[in-house]
Amino acid sequence: MALQLDPESLGCSVCLDLLKDPVTLPCGHTYCMSCVGRRWDKEDPHHKYSCPLCKQMFTPRPAVVTNVMLADLVEELKKKKKLQEAPADSVKPGEVVCDVCVARARKAFKSCLVCRVSYCELHLQPHFQSPAFEKHKLVEPSRNLQERFCSRHDEVMKIFCCTDQQVICFFCSLDEHKDHNTVSAAAHRKDKSKELELNLQNIRQRIQGREKDVKLLQQEEEAISHSADRAVRDSEESFSGFVRLIERRISEVKERIRSQQEEEISRVKELEEKLQLELSELKLKDAELQQLLDSDDHIQLLLDSSSLSLVTESTSVLSVCVKPLRHFEDLTAAVSNTRDKLQNVLHEEWPTVLRKVIEVDVLLPRPEPRSREGFFQYSRQITLDPNTVNTWLQLSDGNRRATVTKGKQTYSSHPERFTDWLQVLSREGLTGRCYWEVERSSGVSVAVAYKDSSRSGQDSGFGNNDRSWSLGCFDLSFHFRHKNVKTLLSGPASCRIGVYLDHTAGTLSFYSVSDTMTLLHRVQTTFTQPLHAGLSVYWVGDTAELCELK
Repeated sequence: MALQLDPESLGCSVCLDLLKDPVTLPCGHTYCMSCVGRRWDKEDPHHKYSCPLCKQMFTPRPAVVTNVMLADLVEELKKKKKLQEAPADSVKPGEVVCDVCVARARKAFKSCLVCRVSYCELHLQPHFQSPAFEKHKLVEPSRNLQERFCSRHDEVMKIFCCTDQQVICFFCSLDEHKDHNTVSAAAHRKDKSKELELNLQNIRQRIQGREKDVKLLQQEEEAISHSADRAVRDSEESFSGFVRLIERRISEVKERIRSQQEEEISRVKELEEKLQLELSELKLKDAELQQLLDSDDHIQLLLDSSSLSLVTESTSVLSVCVKPLRHFEDLTAAVSNTRDKLQNVLHEEWPTVLRKVIEVDVLLPRPEPRSREGFFQYSRQITLDPNTVNTWLQLSDGNRRATVTKGKQTYSSHPERFTDWLQVLSREGLTGRCYWEVERSSGVSVAVAYKDSSRSGQDSGFGNNDRSWSLGCFDLSFHFRHKNVKTLLSGPASCRIGVYLDHTAGTLSFYSVSDTMTLLHRVQTTFTQPLHAGLSVYWVGDTAELCELK
């Protein structure tokens, strides 16, 4: 019978606890070395030493040493007690639970394929101590042990069938799998391990890549924040500087108005004083002459009139030129005109400022809009460049429509003009995210190209070189062309083609636009320059027009 470890049998009768450094007295009783030592130290004056339990006397004081066997038993009991006192919540989610523990759940330490049971460390001890368990196969804790056994023969599956790619038992290899290619599970494990190791390396490489991506995104997030903060500060400084300039101009105008007011009023007062003086003199002469005329003395009138006449002629008579006066109304009109010009500039340039905000891009590609209305937020008003148009094409409707004519147009000579293909580029260079639509009549190519694409020769046609991308649209078919490689496309016939460009992400998409939008072709590449919208029209009378989107 196996020895049962009992805390009471291995306890000290002095301290009532498990023995510590157990020592056995000549009488056979066992105590902690420290407990019996302290007791005998108190009895030392009488030179009598007794057993605390049976009172047997010893003379002289016995020399005691640790009982090694009991010390080992005490240690085993401590381990057992520690395992038994393990907290019930020590099992973490996903871990296998001991099948023997009833009162409290404990984590399984091993699973036995013979017992078909998972054991915690405490209940596993008999497998290490008893010879009866020597042939039992212990494996890492398994949640579903039954999966290791054949459902038909209830035997452990140790063979792998390469033909059916499944694990089988020995009896299965002799029965339904007898003609199959089979190997031991251990042998197949080596091959599978190599495959898993490669997969593990791939996963770790992906982890490293994703960690690098996360770091890049974190850096990009920080860069965006710094750039946005700097843009806010610069914008505030620019607008504050503009406001300060306006305020200085307002102050300057006020000062000049007041200065001119004082100067003009001073001139008016000076003239007024002169006129008042002249007026006083004239009134005095008026009175003298009237008095002279009223006199009855003929001789005196003749004598005085001569002197009065001389005085009158020598007097400087000032006069005011009366004309319509506007005072400062012209200045008010000039200020209003300046204000209107500034408002017009802000009105015209403000969409560009806002578009630059929208065009800010990070590493992440943005998904394309899912509706036509969604594309409209990126719509651009595009016009055709008369300097690039072929002479057999006529531009109209504000340089948005191109029509093939029967005779040449009288365009001036220009080095950017297409000479061998009936095509034209837009005036505007396109970057960021842009969307536009083309209304066509029949045979038309809708394209984008770099500004420096060739203007003459066979390779100058849109799509015939590496600097342009072209969608050919005909009554019953579509095709895409780049580097002179033609790809046939299918899609619903439509008179309107939508083009979406995400320059930063390197995405160019062509859509057939009707009641719904159908993707015809998408290009994923890297654009190195701004792109220009292009139109190529094939036959006399056919037209292609860049639509106004509202």
